[in-house]
Amino acid sequence: MTRLRVGVLVSGRGSNLQALIEAMKDPLYPARVVVVCANRDCAALELANKAGISHATFRLADYPDRKGRDLSMARKLRLHGVELVVCAGYDAILERGFTREFAGRIINIHPSLLPQFAGTMDAVAMALEARVTETGCTVHVVTKDVDAGPILAQRRVEVRPDDTVETLRERIQAEEHTLLPMVVKQVAGQALPLTV
Repeated sequence: MTRLRVGVLVSGRGSNLQALIEAMKDPLYPARVVVVCANRDCAALELANKAGISHATFRLADYPDRKGRDLSMARKLRLHGVELVVCAGYDAILERGFTREFAGRIINIHPSLLPQFAGTMDAVAMALEARVTETGCTVHVVTKDVDAGPILAQRRVEVRPDDTVETLRERIQAEEHTLLPMVVKQVAGQALPLTV
């Protein structure tokens, strides 16, 4: 079986990366993470290291601008034959050149029911402030417009009266950890690029 070659972009703890690593342990899972790219030193790189996955850090300070950083990251992904890019807690907006190069082959997981609370890393806090009764997570195709690409799947999470940002985030992430591997599996069974 030929497995879809996945590159994962990370910035933090890497819990969604770990969910993909766990899914890959099944020999019938149709995708495998071949490289992990981060925009800073973070715990997710340790997870990649432990799993024996190639990884690299692309610090903005090491490049003249975001465009230079993203082009360098795109080269790394190409070098590893990446067919699908997964943004898993990646906290930077991708440059147009990057989204063009991988058009229809980048997906992102966002901690809200898009289009609600789009374009922010504080979607969980915003859901609490807005006093919504439910929120959740969304996997969508990345386009030049932030958090506005076609939605592939969503999971709903009840907002409880006693929720804090931490308790709500924990329940959303639990859903993310099953949703993201499921969507990657579905994408692996389709022709790429995805239509956007």
